[in-house]
Amino acid sequence: MGSNMLLALTIGGVLLGLGLGFLGRLADLTPQSITLISFPGELLMRMLKMFILPLIISSLIAGMAQLDVRRSGRIGFRALTYYSITTILAAIVGIAMVLMIHPGNPQIKSTVAAVVKAEETKVSTIDAILDIIRNMLPENLVQACFQQVQTSYVKKKVVVISGSVNQTEFVLEPTLVYKDGTNVMGMIVFCIIFGVLAGQIGPRGKLMVDFFVVLNEIIMKLVTIVVVWYSPFGIMCLIAGKIMSITNLAATAQMLGLYMVTVVLGLMIHAIITLPLIYWFITRKNPAVFFRGMMQAWVTALGTASSAATLPLTFRCLEENNKIDPRVTRFVVAVGATVNMDGTALYEAVAAIFIAQLNGISLGFVEVITVSLTATLASVGAASIPSAALVTMLLVLTALGLPTNDISLLFAIDWMLDRIRTSINVLGDGYGAGIVYHLSKTTLANSE
Repeated sequence: MGSNMLLALTIGGVLLGLGLGFLGRLADLTPQSITLISFPGELLMRMLKMFILPLIISSLIAGMAQLDVRRSGRIGFRALTYYSITTILAAIVGIAMVLMIHPGNPQIKSTVAAVVKAEETKVSTIDAILDIIRNMLPENLVQACFQQVQTSYVKKKVVVISGSVNQTEFVLEPTLVYKDGTNVMGMIVFCIIFGVLAGQIGPRGKLMVDFFVVLNEIIMKLVTIVVVWYSPFGIMCLIAGKIMSITNLAATAQMLGLYMVTVVLGLMIHAIITLPLIYWFITRKNPAVFFRGMMQAWVTALGTASSAATLPLTFRCLEENNKIDPRVTRFVVAVGATVNMDGTALYEAVAAIFIAQLNGISLGFVEVITVSLTATLASVGAASIPSAALVTMLLVLTALGLPTNDISLLFAIDWMLDRIRTSINVLGDGYGAGIVYHLSKTTLANSE
């Protein structure tokens, strides 16, 4: 009864948030009033983010230490295979939808005013791959808790001497800069290696393993007490405040309506058909029952727009409602929150082709394949934070030689689409944990 009431309260919070948001728009509230309405939602986000680091560290180390290397290797291989297949399928669904519906109309570009000017930056696929590898091996673990490395191009003044005339030119030089945001990828790699080695030491390492097992239990109890029962109210305030703060909502929706429909339809196909079919085909279990167990995490992702912030609730839903072994969830979901971005891959594929259509550029078969592969790669590099896809979109557009300034057209509606695609990312992680657990039951039973 308690879990159903909590689910009802969370869904009620979303609906009330939508209602209050549109009522608030009619009342024409001041920015300060909107800030006060959003404040409880901001507190929820702060609390959820506060638990990310201790949860990832404790859950991964405890999970890896309780499995031997061979068995954890098999679980990792199954999880990564699932991530790769579903992310590529999501990108293909997105490409199929945008080519069929063709939402891009060059008139939109001249009608919709750019809300935010996109930063002029040069991004290449090689830079993105190297940045992912660099972040996997951080040079400072303490710094990795709050910053991640990223290649940035800065203008450098160069004096060119030709004969007796000195000319000043500007060249773009690649430099490594540290951007704010937890380097989850680096923490995951370190914790997996640390956990595996702690498990291999034997009786001497038991004290360390027990410490992280107990730490994980304490964090999960804190999540249940502090976050779970507060989340419905926080989500309501988050959504209400966001709707009130959007300018020209109706005009933007009218202009970019077909694009929004394309993205949402693609995400729905992936969530209602692709993922449940894969789950049913492998496990022969009812995906609707599994989804019902995941629903609170799904709704929270819808409200917070961050798969990392939803981690505590995803763990809780999978372990308590769907009875997935914690050793599987600790690895599959923690890694999935960073690597498995189905919704983001689909969104980036749609957005890239939409921008090409806006500029009257027709893409051939090779370009479409490039979109699929680059969107998949970019989604892996996307941070588990709100609107991270807009940053990695630059990578996809640059690979196709499309104008990056047109990203600013998507800023106005990204807040809504970001919530939907994040909820699909979390759903993909959940189904992945269910599939890996089903395939690894024998392995887990032998390691007990």
